[in-house]
Amino acid sequence: MKLGRIPWINADPVYGAIDRGHVRVRAELVAGTAAELNELLAAGELDVSVVSAVEYARNAGAYHLLPQLAISCDGPVHSVLLFSRRPVAELDGALVLTTASSRTSVLLLDLLCRHRWRVRPRTAEVRAEPADLDRLAALSHDPVLVIGDAALLLRARDAYPHVTDLGQAWHAWTGLPFVFAVWAARRPAPAAGVRAVHEALLASRAWGLAHLDLLAADAAARTGVPAATCRAYLGELDYSLGPRHLEGLGAFFHRLRADGIVPPGTLSFISAA
Repeated sequence: MKLGRIPWINADPVYGAIDRGHVRVRAELVAGTAAELNELLAAGELDVSVVSAVEYARNAGAYHLLPQLAISCDGPVHSVLLFSRRPVAELDGALVLTTASSRTSVLLLDLLCRHRWRVRPRTAEVRAEPADLDRLAALSHDPVLVIGDAALLLRARDAYPHVTDLGQAWHAWTGLPFVFAVWAARRPAPAAGVRAVHEALLASRAWGLAHLDLLAADAAARTGVPAATCRAYLGELDYSLGPRHLEGLGAFFHRLRADGIVPPGTLSFISAA
């Protein structure tokens, strides 16, 4: 079995116990950005992985969605941010640099621009990892969408007068949580192996949520994001997948289907029992 993981802070509560040997998982861990993991799972190079929500939407027939496990927010997400020197209402026709690391965030921005803010900016991809922050700062581009650890670090620089949190914008629009990432298994993967991996992930999450101070300290040392910021960030993220999360996920998929971006599909679960 091969299990995909995101190397960003936001995945630490799910993988922290596995990384430290407190929970054993019978799978080889493969790290990558959400976009990279999307491609690996689709190609059959992974059996189970965290993937962008939109990857599941586009290929629901090929995957089982693992229950009880996601990366979501019910309000601000803090790490999916649109940085700009003008309010979003003034970005019609502007060129937005978008991250190549998460298709879900880019599509959420597109939905918000067209249906919430009624603007039509143009977009161009740029890599926006922490190591690229100096290049972004030098570009001083207006506006830019940055996600993950890089967003936390760029916000700390206070370089842009307008910072729009896409999780907060979605909640203000719909009143629902937004699910950025889910865990999915390829349908051909052995069910017993998938269940075992799922159980290990849930056990690791339970340990992680009970040790957020430790995870935040380690994340700060690894990334340079202040420990207090890491702790607040991890404490506000939601790692469950319950009825309200599914409602929010369904609302997102419905809007994407209405715009012809994803095909019709159903949510499919593989039981952890």
